[in-house]
Amino acid sequence: MKNIKIFGSGCRNCKMTYANVEKVVKESGTDAAIVKEENIAEIVKHGIMSTPAVMIDGTIVHAGGVPDEIEIRKWFE
Repeated sequence: MKNIKIFGSGCRNCKMTYANVEKVVKESGTDAAIVKEENIAEIVKHGIMSTPAVMIDGTIVHAGGVPDEIEIRKWFE
């Protein structure tokens, strides 16, 4: 099972990122737990300077801007 965290303040871009990741995970059949992390202290603790950011199994794979579905699919190949 993959552990996915979406970091952000809850803004529109963060919500879109969560929705895009959730959609790709469902479509790909990937076994994953997706968590939203909106706590600023937790975001800073991971060294994230720009949101939304995505962490998969402890590795930041994206930061800043909304990733499109094509980019997200590559994370699960």
